[in-house]
Amino acid sequence: MTNRILDFSNHPAHIHARGGTLEVKLENGENHSIPFEEVAALVAAHPQVTLTQLALARLSEAGAIVVICNDKFMPVAMTMPIESHWYQAERFVKQAAISSPKKKRLWQQVVREKILNQAKVLTEATGSDFGLIPMADRVTSGDLSNVEAQASRRYWSKLFKDSRFVRSNANDPRNGMLNYGYAVIRAITARAIAASGLHPSFGLHHANKLNAFPLADDLMEPFRPLIDWQVVKMVVGKKLPLDLTSPTKHELLSVLTSRFSSLGEQRTLFDIMGRMAQSLANVILTKESKFLIGLDSPLPIVEEP
Repeated sequence: MTNRILDFSNHPAHIHARGGTLEVKLENGENHSIPFEEVAALVAAHPQVTLTQLALARLSEAGAIVVICNDKFMPVAMTMPIESHWYQAERFVKQAAISSPKKKRLWQQVVREKILNQAKVLTEATGSDFGLIPMADRVTSGDLSNVEAQASRRYWSKLFKDSRFVRSNANDPRNGMLNYGYAVIRAITARAIAASGLHPSFGLHHANKLNAFPLADDLMEPFRPLIDWQVVKMVVGKKLPLDLTSPTKHELLSVLTSRFSSLGEQRTLFDIMGRMAQSLANVILTKESKFLIGLDSPLPIVEEP
């Protein structure tokens, strides 16, 4: 199965369904046919992109996520299949009943993996982990000491070798790139959750009555550093503008179709997330206690020329 990310940002496009294919008609007269099962995510950013109801339905049936962007090209909404697993209702009930201690243990593992992946990116970018690896060992059940936030402050102060960088600065184009990449990661995570028969609204840690996808926000955390690393490379390379032009977004999202090391194997990000979501389902539904996130490193495998 091909996992393609279709990004419609700079040109008008009309998107409709014909049989088992997604038909795309571009402004310049080009036509493209793409099997629905090859689409992992479709990003609609240009104000003159139109999708028919049938195209949206077929994309959802195939398990694809549609991400809708605003006039600043930032994602503001996404679709998610509501029926993606034979035993979904049973799984929802058990997922909602998961105990607080189990949630805290699962969150502990998520935070540890996130910090370790941040350490790997920091080491690759700067030559030092700046003490993040020992911090990961201090994460307790539920991360009651909020080691995640402590590690984050240290991480962001060092990653770009720029002491003035802060994540809260909306005017910094690096933050725009990070946020855009994270939004697509979130969509891919939600897709994997739905495919495993779980529901993204039952979170482990994140909880907000206005947020329909707290579990996606939880499970995407260890994967954020792969976007961080891609942005660092693009900032250092300076080959493209840092604002969200089509070439910049294309380069940014290209990392999501790379292969990564997972439990000693080379796998796509979609495979890794799918196995992670299924592992979580096994923990929830059975007496299995081992939750496998499965991302050995957030650094993509470099293919030999």
